[in-house]
Order: sequence, then structure tokens, then C-alpha cells
Amino acid sequence: MIAGGSHTCAYFNTDPWDFGVTTTCWGSNVQGQLGDPNLAVTAVATGGSHTCGNDFTASPSLYCWGSNQHGQLGAGLVSNFSPVPFRVASFFGNGAVSAGRSHTCANITVGGTGGLYCWGLNDDGQLGDGTTILRTSPVLVSGGPFSDVTAGGSHTCALTSTGTAYCWGANDHGQVGDGTTTMRTSPVLVAGGFTFVSLSAGGSHTCGVTVSGAYCWGANGNGQLGNGTTTDSAVPVKVSGH
Repeated sequence: MIAGGSHTCAYFNTDPWDFGVTTTCWGSNVQGQLGDPNLAVTAVATGGSHTCGNDFTASPSLYCWGSNQHGQLGAGLVSNFSPVPFRVASFFGNGAVSAGRSHTCANITVGGTGGLYCWGLNDDGQLGDGTTILRTSPVLVSGGPFSDVTAGGSHTCALTSTGTAYCWGANDHGQVGDGTTTMRTSPVLVAGGFTFVSLSAGGSHTCGVTVSGAYCWGANGNGQLGNGTTTDSAVPVKVSGH
């Protein structure tokens, strides 16, 4: 079960190779983010008002549907929305995918080149291609390779295969974690030298799990960093009790 901005999607079969699985989504559907109720895909990412899923019935492929006002469906154009899934590309590697507020990132293969690609809104550099240009088709993220990805409100973070964390995009609250509040249009190393098992990007903060506990960084006005304060942090701080 994965929750987006104002909708939720789930699939109830733990075997991804069961080709009969269908996705169930509920909640707001004003942008078509619930898609076709008979979708033969496994939902893996829910964004602000769009959804992406994988199809294992043939060669593994990524599909996206819902809001497309910023090109976040990867369809090569900007439109209001599409309730019909659009095939973006074939998956690459482990098929990691994450949908942010108005952008999407995934390990896919484009033009024979596999890697981490992002598309959609890029006003804060959240696509990681060194620009702030909106992209309606996937663009390769600078650096890498990356094995996993998590897209937040206007920033993105990714892990290498060895657990090293990189982030990029909006950084007004320190959510990139490099010790600054400077916007980053390309991946930068998260401070602290941590080896992460997993990462999760929120609206303006990020959290990661290491073997020694959980760490968070970025906005903390509501205590979302979990360190007993309401002070923003531009570097990872340990979550109290973890």
C-alpha cells in the first residue's frame, strides 16, 4: 500500500510474477490518478496527483498515469491529465521507481542506455540533470550508477549499491543533506559518511535507515526529524530512540 498526495494504491499479491495481479486505487481522481480499475500492473509509486506502476506480463515496463501538467508522466508532452497508463520505458536493473509531487524518477532503459532517469517539473533542479528545465521525457541523472531512488516534494535522493546517499533539488530547509541550504541541480553527497539501507524523501525533509539507527535531515518545523527539536538541520541527525 502506497499513499500519494490525495490518493492511495495497493496490490494484494506478494508474488510480483503472478501476472493476474491488478492494482486497486482510491481517493481523489480529479487528475485521473486512480487510472483504469482493471489495470494489469503493480502500483509501485504514487505522487502528488499521478501514479506509476510496473507491468511484468512481458518485458518489465514502466507505466504512468494521472496529472501531466508538468510532464511527470514522461509522455513527451504537457497535458492536463491522462487516466490511461502511458508506457514510459523498459525497466533497468532492479526497476526502482519513485513519484514526487510533480516529478518522477526510475531506473529505466532509454535508447539502449540503462540508468537512473527523471522527468517532470524541474524548477528546483529535482531532476538532477544539471538544469532547471522542465522535462517531458526522461533525462539521465548526472553521476551514478544508483540502485534506488526516492522523490520528495521538490528534491530527490538516491542510493548507490554500497549504500552511499546522494540528494539534489530544493534545499531551502537542508533537505539535500550536504550541510548547506543551496539548491542543487546535480547529485551531491549527503554529509556524515553514513552507509544507508534505505531512504525516504518527504515534502521538505529526508530520512534514512542505517544499521546503527535512523537519521533525518531538512525541515523540522513540525518535529519531522524526530530528534526532539523543531530546528531544521542541513545534515543528518539521529532520530531519538533509534
